[in-house]
Amino acid sequence: MSPINRAYFSGGCFWCTEAIYKRLKGVVDVKPGYCGGNIKNPTYEQVCSGATGHAETIEVIYDSKKIDFESLLEVFFKTHDPTTLNRQGNDIGTHYRSIVFYSSLIEMQMIKKYIKKLQENNIFEEKIVTEVIEFTEFFEAENYHKNYYDLNKNQPYCDIIITPKVEKFNKNFKDKLI
Repeated sequence: MSPINRAYFSGGCFWCTEAIYKRLKGVVDVKPGYCGGNIKNPTYEQVCSGATGHAETIEVIYDSKKIDFESLLEVFFKTHDPTTLNRQGNDIGTHYRSIVFYSSLIEMQMIKKYIKKLQENNIFEEKIVTEVIEFTEFFEAENYHKNYYDLNKNQPYCDIIITPKVEKFNKNFKDKLI
């Protein structure tokens, strides 16, 4: 079995999640895109309309000899709010909902066990609403979304929303940084 694997996470704006996962040891690549909807090859505008059912998603390509799936889950749950339905902060809509897509029965069990552990330990005050959905297909986002944060750090959304998330991530995950 190849040590190169893929994981799919929807945790609000894919610019934010891409910026975080790109900084993790063992991550080979991160691609923004769309999952969970009902049409093929949706555009950003279609997804943002809410009509397609897709969520902004990242594809995390990782080396399982350097980072495991559970570590990816830990980063996911500690870098977004899994208790808000169809939103992350000021970003509102079904395309911003929290989802972990699983590609095997083992992944599904790991995700559900991880969520159960978070709930039992009262890590969040509210109930976790993250969806656990079988992965079917990933559609890469348009080129201008790729590496958006690193290419646009001075843009107001990046400066106000993403930079604080990246700084918090860097502080809390020093041992996992590139």
